[in-house]
Amino acid sequence: MIYDIANLRVFIDNKHEFTTKFCQEYLSGDQLSPVHLTARATEEDIEKEREASQGFSDGYLENICIYRDLCLQLPTLDRFLMHAAILSCDGEGFAFLGRSGAGKTTHTSLWLKYVNGAKIVNGDKPILSFNGQTFIAYGTPWMGKERRGCKEQVPLKGLCFIEQAKENKIQKLTPSETAMRLFSQLLLPTDEANAAKTLEIADKLVQLVPAYVLYCDISENAVKISYESLANKKYHYKGKEENEN
Repeated sequence: MIYDIANLRVFIDNKHEFTTKFCQEYLSGDQLSPVHLTARATEEDIEKEREASQGFSDGYLENICIYRDLCLQLPTLDRFLMHAAILSCDGEGFAFLGRSGAGKTTHTSLWLKYVNGAKIVNGDKPILSFNGQTFIAYGTPWMGKERRGCKEQVPLKGLCFIEQAKENKIQKLTPSETAMRLFSQLLLPTDEANAAKTLEIADKLVQLVPAYVLYCDISENAVKISYESLANKKYHYKGKEENEN
């Protein structure tokens, strides 16, 4: 079946029903026109994944391998996978990144609680594209174990690396500092051409999109600090108007 993913027509050649149900929201209404790429998983791919992920069904394992195959082909189409949570607010997108356990899920949940109009586009594995001027972040069916996301796209206006701390503060990063932090969050293809293309696009990302490191606790103040830097707007608690009425 053909799916509309990251503004691409993707033919997914799956054997198990798991992926058909998993991606059904992204099913294309046009099943006849040419596709941009085909994603599939070989039996060898599935067996390798089984070694790393014990106790899961063949359909689940195939699904993981299919997304990896899809993403490894993306650089030729000026796209790549980045491990991050993408939030949308007032038509702008913000990426929250960090090592496992750093607090991405917690901090983005606080944005949903305190920031008017904030929503999750993708909670874990968004696809980013570059059109020559702007980076676009896309929701995909693959959105992490919490299954937070939606079928939307948003221009990416900021990167925010999360670090746990007792006191809240935010620091703007230089492109070189951003690059050092970003590298571990990318899916880097093993073939030389696609790896080089991924790094080329990522270099544009660190040059064009402002990036910060947020040292934070679990509080509304942490949201205020990150929001005002990323959105470049004064923070207002979303319950304020309701409380005034």
